Amino acid sequence: MFIGHFAVALAAKRAAPEVSLGTLFLAAQLADLVWPTLVLFGLESFTIRPGLTAVTPLDFTHYPYSHSLVALVGWGLALAGLHFFSRHRLVAALVLFLVVLSHWVLDVATHRPDMPVAIRGSTRLGLGLWNSIGATLAVEGLLFAACVWVYARATRALDWVGRWSLVAFVAFLAVIYAANVFGPPPPSVAAVAWSAQAIWLLVAWGYWIDRHRAASRN
Repeated sequence: MFIGHFAVALAAKRAAPEVSLGTLFLAAQLADLVWPTLVLFGLESFTIRPGLTAVTPLDFTHYPYSHSLVALVGWGLALAGLHFFSRHRLVAALVLFLVVLSHWVLDVATHRPDMPVAIRGSTRLGLGLWNSIGATLAVEGLLFAACVWVYARATRALDWVGRWSLVAFVAFLAVIYAANVFGPPPPSVAAVAWSAQAIWLLVAWGYWIDRHRAASRN
């Protein structure tokens, strides 16, 4: 759920207005930020199987360190703890923990049964939303639109950058999402892993947006 993860981060800004949108993006996408690096180092793996699901051809064969429930609890505690000890904001730290954990919940909803619960063990979960393009577009699209609306209501632009950088970000995510759903399968595992590193640029984009927006007075 690519745009779904960003959607959660956008909505979480209302619950933790003092946390930068970039940090919320980092929390929501932490699993996918760790994952490609672990793949490149040979610690996790996936294959490309066109037709595996209606939405993605990626077969996630081994990714317990980045995507298991146990691992994400650990990653969430680490990020929340770092934020708490540096900023002393308990509520904000709790929000960050929950945003990290939301990645697993949303992936269980969309993936086929390949989401690990523990780092070791064979239990895998997945409700398979990605087996239907129509259902996927409806659920993810509505979630994203609703959360963009929540973020837009919770913040206000300080200048033209704050207004149009958000519009550009939403449009960019929509284009990338459409390309992922309707485009051809990726050429190789390495190409996917390297291109996934670009999510760091979206995190940086979030920090830039946040510098030009403030909590709404409404």
